[in-house]
Amino acid sequence: MLNVLSGQLGDRFLAPVGTHCILELYDCPAAQLNDADLIKHSLREAAKKANATLLNEVMHQFEPQGITALALLSESHISIHTWPENGYAAVDVFTCGQHTDPEMACLYLVRAMQAGTYAVRKLPRQSETPLTSSFTIAAHALEASSPSPREMVASGIE
Repeated sequence: MLNVLSGQLGDRFLAPVGTHCILELYDCPAAQLNDADLIKHSLREAAKKANATLLNEVMHQFEPQGITALALLSESHISIHTWPENGYAAVDVFTCGQHTDPEMACLYLVRAMQAGTYAVRKLPRQSETPLTSSFTIAAHALEASSPSPREMVASGIE
């Protein structure tokens, strides 16, 4: 599906490239949010639930508490940042491709982190292509096959 965006930069096609889910996890047990092994395992499982391909992982555990972890996917990424002292985690799940389901990854992480409540926002990610590019190509093709104004006058075409 192509959407059209009109605005300051002119008319553009919006071609879908992926889905970005922003997940807020509240009222999570502090132990869940500060368990490095659990976080690592949960990101791996979330990638599987999203039907995504895990390429690499990186994690940092803060002192005295908190973790930032990233699962690098062939289709983009899943990241989590935890604040055990607040029972809160911020999660991004961004996937590209029709075969992925980032919402399934989010639901898995809600359960894995034992969130009491959560909020998720789903954003379509779209690339912009100027509308004029396709019309410019068509205009050049038309010019190449059309007679010049001089040829039009000579042949009686007006």
